Amino acid sequence: MPPGSLIEARGLVKTYLRGERSLTVLRGVDLEVSGGDFVAVMGPSGSGKTTLLHILGCLDRPSAGHYRLAGRDVTELSDRALSRIRARDIGFVFQTFNLIPSLTLQENVALPFAYAGGGAFRERVRQAMAQVGLSERRDHRPAALSGGEMQRAAIARALAIGPRLILADEPTGNLDTDTTRDILDLFAYMHAGGATIIMVTHDRDVAAVARRRVLLTDGLLVRA
Repeated sequence: MPPGSLIEARGLVKTYLRGERSLTVLRGVDLEVSGGDFVAVMGPSGSGKTTLLHILGCLDRPSAGHYRLAGRDVTELSDRALSRIRARDIGFVFQTFNLIPSLTLQENVALPFAYAGGGAFRERVRQAMAQVGLSERRDHRPAALSGGEMQRAAIARALAIGPRLILADEPTGNLDTDTTRDILDLFAYMHAGGATIIMVTHDRDVAAVARRRVLLTDGLLVRA
């Protein structure tokens, strides 16, 4: 792996079986991301963006190819080992927020620590909520939050574990223009603080906040 690389993906292929038919979503993707980089993955719907993000986040496995994360080939690791990597090293931010309605904001932000096995986490949760400006909303449930507040809560949940990598899948897709600007300012702030971010988007204005942009078309990386 080249010096400073956090991610090295080589020849990633992903094929899904649909009955007797197969659908190949990724067709041999090569991608390198250095620590501290900010990469926007662009492309039309169905181009393989989310599939690639799921593989990079150890949520899915490639059908072929290899993926090294922080120098470790994770392609053949067990499900348990991948779960540990997700819980300790990767923060996820989704378009639909993925907050649990019955839990308070503070409890939602603390969820990754339950998956990681607990530990002293209250101060890290407090700091993450303060970082996204939600300290005063910690006892509210998602139904009482605006869309922008729910996305900031999702970002706080990702930040709380101190991840090596933040993966965001269309993080502004459900937000209005002003709220989108606020969320992008927060991503820029995290990047300036040293975070490594990979963000999937189809919106060029959103992608413009990234340091680097790559384009997926029909499962192929056509520009890097």
